[in-house]
Amino acid sequence: MTAPLRIGLAGLGTVGLGVVKLLHANQALITRRAGRPIEIVAVSARDRSRDRGVSLAGLQWVEDTSALAQRPDVDVVVELVGGADGVALDLAQSTINQGKAFVTANKAMIAHHGIALARAAEAKGVALKYEAAVAGGIPVIKGLRDGAAANEVSRVYGILNGTCNYILTTMEAEARSFAAVLADAQALGYAEADPSFDIDGVDAAHKLSILASLAFGTELDFASVDIAGIRSITAADIVQARALGFKVRLVGLAETSPAGLYQAVKPTLVPLDHPLAYVAGAMNAVVVEGNFVGRLLFEGRGAGEGPTASAVVADLIDIARGEFGAAFAMPVGQLARAQKAPLGARFGQTYVRFSVRDRPGVLAEITAAMRDATVSIESMIQSGEGPDGGVLLVMTTHAGPEHAMSEALSKLSSLDSLLGKPMVMPILTV
Repeated sequence: MTAPLRIGLAGLGTVGLGVVKLLHANQALITRRAGRPIEIVAVSARDRSRDRGVSLAGLQWVEDTSALAQRPDVDVVVELVGGADGVALDLAQSTINQGKAFVTANKAMIAHHGIALARAAEAKGVALKYEAAVAGGIPVIKGLRDGAAANEVSRVYGILNGTCNYILTTMEAEARSFAAVLADAQALGYAEADPSFDIDGVDAAHKLSILASLAFGTELDFASVDIAGIRSITAADIVQARALGFKVRLVGLAETSPAGLYQAVKPTLVPLDHPLAYVAGAMNAVVVEGNFVGRLLFEGRGAGEGPTASAVVADLIDIARGEFGAAFAMPVGQLARAQKAPLGARFGQTYVRFSVRDRPGVLAEITAAMRDATVSIESMIQSGEGPDGGVLLVMTTHAGPEHAMSEALSKLSSLDSLLGKPMVMPILTV
């Protein structure tokens, strides 16, 4: 029999244990598909004494995680520690420098250091694989890198964070506030004790920057992603969006234009007839639009033990077969350095929610500011009480440049009739 592919596993949290379980449960099938056995030989984690409910008998325990890369009995290191820097990055660098393949689910590290790691992997002729870093068990990395390789992609977008999607779709279904649903999500384990990374859009932005690089053949540019989270979404926004024919989703979108590469993660109004409107709970979905293949939709569970472990093991099977190419679909030297599209240059429709004092002339002041900034109003609803105690005023605009709306809001910023900051969301065009 062909010699097994020997794995050093760093991290025995939810995903790490999922990898152990999956390799054991599907051992025979994986061996047939990989053409050789895949075996974990060494593991490393913070607490050796913890009962994880999984037998680790026969595996070498390594106290110093970085030492996994040095072991002669390890062919591939799998990193499931997390974090953009520190232990994870040290392990990635040392593994590749040792001429060994490296597999990770670490979207933050790939978003910040992926190009440098890919360059090092090319120099050593080893694999750098990260399918599990974006959308869990959904094979979107393979889909972009391989399945859509012959296409010129015009845009890639989707629901990239399950925590935010769970919160928004629960608010939608149960007519509850953001704070109440977030508290429940934390109690159920869908959200961290400190949920900032998720609800402020950073997690989704890491993933979007990776997808953009693959889709457009450009260098990673996480710093250029325009990021807004969902903290300011109210139950009233959900209700008004539905009345207008939309649902609210946190959408990461990247597209190219003559102005440059646009990357943004923002709460977005999605038309009811769009597939993303029906992605519920903690699910993820990614849409890729290619010039020959048309629209591709990838949907599934974006996190959790099983889906993420499945993506990790799929990478290991590729390595066992000897099937791996450039980490970002082409050699690093061929990746373009994209110009960032100027903020406000994008053309589209917008949703705006105001909370205003109930007094004469307020509506005229707002519409005058919109007119002076050349913003064309498509619809307007005045209904109920706003989040700051005033009257709720919601409008949508006709398509126009985003900078025009920014100019209108700047004109209105000193208006004492406005209570609180307006909520602005783009409307997804189909």
